[in-house]
Amino acid sequence: MPNPKGKNQYQDCPPADDDDVSKALVEYHDRGITSAKTILALLKADLDVTISRATLFRRKETLNIHGSGRTTRDLPDTVKRQLVLDELREDPLSRMGPDMLRESILDRTGKHLTRDYVTSEMRLHDPEGFLHRAPTAKKIIRSPLLSDGPNHEWSADGHDKLSSFGFPIWGVRDKWASLWLLLRVVPNNQLKLAIAYLYLSLLYETGGMPIQSTTDCGSETTRMFALADALRAAFSDLPTNGEQPAHRFMRSVHNITVEHGWYRLRVSWGDNIKATYESGSHLYNPLDATQHELHEWLWPKFVQQELDSFRNCINNHVTRYDKDKVLPSGVAPSVSYTLYQQYGGRQCLIPVDREVVKALMDEIGEDVIRFVSREYEAKAEAAFATLGIPKLTKQNIWRVFVDMIPLMS
Repeated sequence: MPNPKGKNQYQDCPPADDDDVSKALVEYHDRGITSAKTILALLKADLDVTISRATLFRRKETLNIHGSGRTTRDLPDTVKRQLVLDELREDPLSRMGPDMLRESILDRTGKHLTRDYVTSEMRLHDPEGFLHRAPTAKKIIRSPLLSDGPNHEWSADGHDKLSSFGFPIWGVRDKWASLWLLLRVVPNNQLKLAIAYLYLSLLYETGGMPIQSTTDCGSETTRMFALADALRAAFSDLPTNGEQPAHRFMRSVHNITVEHGWYRLRVSWGDNIKATYESGSHLYNPLDATQHELHEWLWPKFVQQELDSFRNCINNHVTRYDKDKVLPSGVAPSVSYTLYQQYGGRQCLIPVDREVVKALMDEIGEDVIRFVSREYEAKAEAAFATLGIPKLTKQNIWRVFVDMIPLMS
């Protein structure tokens, strides 16, 4: 528009490096205020500053402040998806709708995502949540578990009831047979590389992968998700983005195949291990380097031994027949897993190249799941052998600990 009088309506515009304006723009961004009209009005009200829309956009660009559209476009898919998954994990009862969850992401991370993106991710990873928030919803909706056969779906999760003692567990359970495929005590079941290594080790052991794996929304499973997606694309003709993706995130309360397994583990096994540990914990001084390293070798060795025993027992336990259950019941998981045809199932394992899997494992390295070095393990095994004790038990574990201290000093 012509300006014959040559007057600049923005002559009082502050310099580009004005700290007050910069702080205000960052604050507005963190509060979720992105409308240019609103920001200009706030600058006038808060700082008595008047600037043009063009100047506002230049200032925001200089400060690297961007709206939800650009942020959503620029962020890698894995990053923005994890932002949503992290918030879903913090909302186990599915109370937050897309708007609240989007605002929670902004509050925690300062990242603006579009409502459409957040909604689509929520519908993908927590479709039941929309039903739970309906006015008539009163409780978690349960439906019979469905599976085409063994290795159709693996359900995986971490178990933290022994984490306070330093023994977190990670496990994988087959949905068709409710068979525990893996139970492993690890130094940290929240470590991405540890979870990825365990997942690959199971693929290597079985020689294949499931059509789909499921976990909760924890960030520790993102590497597993990427591996599942890439390996299924490499070794199967199934579309990775179809109705049945290679990996699905869901809330723990809906990942019930493995969650039901954790309940039995705790009641039948974990509580006894906890009581055994507490009965002699006064004998252990974690500040003593010798005792600490011995503890890190002996107790995980014992816990894994007992986990293996539990897994063998529960996998061969004949379950109670349930007429309402679609999947096999009244039969041991190990039997229905092997004799799947007798129960109307089909083998769903997708064969993989074990050499490729082994190379991926070697790239990560076994150290991510080890409590002590190989050298210390060899020394401790030799010392344990001198005690003449054939097997660790709940009754002798602490006596073995005390007897081995001088041998490892």
